[in-house]
Amino acid sequence: MTAFRTRTFPRIGGALCAAALTLGSAAAQQKPSMQIYYGQRPKEYEVSKLGPASVPSPAYAFKARRVLPVTAAPIEDGVVLTRNGKILAIGRAAEVAIPEGFEVVDLGDRWCVPGFVDLHCHIAAEGFDLNDTVHQTNPEFRTLDLVTMKHEQIDLALAGGVTTVNYIPGSGSNMGGFGTLTKTWGRSPEEALVRFPGCLKIAQAGNPERPSGDLGLTHMGMNAGLRATLERGREYHLAWEAWKAGKGDKPEFNAGLEYLRGLFRHEYPVCVHTQIYQVVLQTVRQLRHEMGLWTVIVHGTFDAYRLSEFVADSGVPIAGGPRQYHFDRGAGMGGGSGAESAFQGVLAGWYHGGLHGFRATQRGLGRDGIGVNTDSPVVPQQELSVQAAMAVRLGLPDDVGLLALTINPARFIGADDRVGSLEVGKDADLVFWSGDPIDPRNHVELTVVNGNQAYRRDPRHPRY
Repeated sequence: MTAFRTRTFPRIGGALCAAALTLGSAAAQQKPSMQIYYGQRPKEYEVSKLGPASVPSPAYAFKARRVLPVTAAPIEDGVVLTRNGKILAIGRAAEVAIPEGFEVVDLGDRWCVPGFVDLHCHIAAEGFDLNDTVHQTNPEFRTLDLVTMKHEQIDLALAGGVTTVNYIPGSGSNMGGFGTLTKTWGRSPEEALVRFPGCLKIAQAGNPERPSGDLGLTHMGMNAGLRATLERGREYHLAWEAWKAGKGDKPEFNAGLEYLRGLFRHEYPVCVHTQIYQVVLQTVRQLRHEMGLWTVIVHGTFDAYRLSEFVADSGVPIAGGPRQYHFDRGAGMGGGSGAESAFQGVLAGWYHGGLHGFRATQRGLGRDGIGVNTDSPVVPQQELSVQAAMAVRLGLPDDVGLLALTINPARFIGADDRVGSLEVGKDADLVFWSGDPIDPRNHVELTVVNGNQAYRRDPRHPRY
């Protein structure tokens, strides 16, 4: 008989809320382990384009009953001071003086958390995906020119508390091109920019398989095509490095390879839409081990969690979704005879590791290696928090759910100096919820992006 293994979802005010309060515990305040590779980014960016260092915004004092900075202890009856797009101060309202000229925005008994970060997004433009179905590798493509600040999908993202997205090309080809890390609100796309490229988008197996007779139809063909393109990019990168070191002539600029140069400089990662055991195995071996790239998996579904120990040892984090469960027809988390079919929480599998039917127990990625994403619009962008709630219900620890929406994906993509937690000097991306954001019965009351009030819920006509 099939067993549906799931924990009981707690009531409001129950275990889930209590767990959220423990985010300031010693475990939650630890610096990330060196197990996960977050990119050894260069001191100087040569290829990347960075967004503005500050953005105009009024001087606000936001008050809330509970503030969850994520990287520090929860604050009861807290206040956050913001101006010109940045957080100026954060603490208990009784202990933080509000300067003259700051407008007080009192959210009452709401919860204040950092804006959510989604690394697998296709809705930051009205036209959705950028796809090419002529060539399997397209290192010259980019989404930067498509970003649009005002349309239905991105408005709903704000209503769901999502303030930063990695807007990537679609999966119609094996190497789809370069994504853009952007805020979901701004007076212009230039103001909303965090970094371009946000990443190189690669899709392995499944979506890019096309029966057109080309070599890229097969897994082997895709791997060969990727390797050939990446080797060209590496040679181009090494030629520039040699010239800078005074050991060769200045290379001729190549627009089709220039962004690959930044990839090999580790200015940004490669984000891979990859799933199932065999394909994830090849992805990590080829991109992380063979090419030495800063690699992030932004899908990781089906039975790929069985690779948890190998992926952890490789330093590769998982931002899982859009599918948060896998029907395991063999043994579940604890192993067994193989007769114990079960619904397995995918992110719980990645987090905990487990026997997974193997002879030896596999280690998990732990708290620093887990993120959550939507692949929007596959799952609507505003339902990113619901993805985390599903992961928690299916076995991911409660406290990791909020980490997986905030600081973890920010670290994975190399933007944790700006987003992912509430800290002095970081971007003023704050979201005020009616309660615990991992409980889907709660909703967003106010979303603040770069210190500007970008969305306020109208109870008469709620967007979400």
